[in-house]
Amino acid sequence: MSGDGDTFPVMLQTYDARNRDLIVNINGRLVPRDEAGISPFDSAVQGGDAVWEGLRLYDGRIFKLHEHLARLRGSAKALAFASIPTDAEIIEQLRRTLAANQMTDGVHIRLTLTRGVKYTSGMDPRLNTAGPTLIILAEHKPPVYDKSGVTLATSSVRRFPPDCLDPKIHHCNLIQSILAKIEATRAGADDALMLDPRGFVAETNATHVFIAYAGVVATPRPVACPEGITRAAVLELCRLHGIEHEVRDLSLTEVYRADEMFCTGTMGELAPVVSVDGRTIGDGRPGPMTARLSALFRRLTETEGVPVA
Repeated sequence: MSGDGDTFPVMLQTYDARNRDLIVNINGRLVPRDEAGISPFDSAVQGGDAVWEGLRLYDGRIFKLHEHLARLRGSAKALAFASIPTDAEIIEQLRRTLAANQMTDGVHIRLTLTRGVKYTSGMDPRLNTAGPTLIILAEHKPPVYDKSGVTLATSSVRRFPPDCLDPKIHHCNLIQSILAKIEATRAGADDALMLDPRGFVAETNATHVFIAYAGVVATPRPVACPEGITRAAVLELCRLHGIEHEVRDLSLTEVYRADEMFCTGTMGELAPVVSVDGRTIGDGRPGPMTARLSALFRRLTETEGVPVA
């Protein structure tokens, strides 16, 4: 509830007391969360000059870890980072962080790699004399989305196309997403649906989206949205299990008339969408296609992953 009498939706994430005494890893140094910090000259502080990944720990295994690290490396290369830790180095620090926190399951990990520290403030990467900075934040955090269904509101903030800022760079400048989230909250929705400059659906402020219509699953092309790891896993499940699927431009009208809709991401796995812009999707409840793919995805996370804890 806001101070001016407006009613806003309940936040998707809530405080977990188990995270009160977290140990955070900064460049291999394990420190309590309240003592953790990076330099004000760090590139992430100076200009959001950093890349990141969200990882999820299932029973001691990180799901799709190598795929996430490949995306992190690709993003850092695109931003011309002078140096990038090896996968082995990052995995060792992940192990140390999880061990320090005695974590084995139900954990979300925010992995951030910045360009490093500058000797004076400014945008020029040549000012960086130390780097990169590797930050590992592991939290007790089960999937954050309500499995009974979430609501979306279309934002006026558009996703950048590749000729403005290629979404294949998984960068830390999230102002677009934050502005869209503010709009969605003001509209009484859980999250924002974001369009590309042509008016086609891109993604939400935090997740990829799928619709199901007449037995066909469809998702937008990764033109104005990142190449999602969970998105790719769902498409692979469709291929393996004979579910008809398409990757193409989707208009808002197709969303409104869909039989089902769901969003995907590491933070929340698969979550049904029951309303968009005040239109009820399907019958306003999680549908059979969403349930089927959620069950297949759950089975996948129970058997796959890189052991780290």
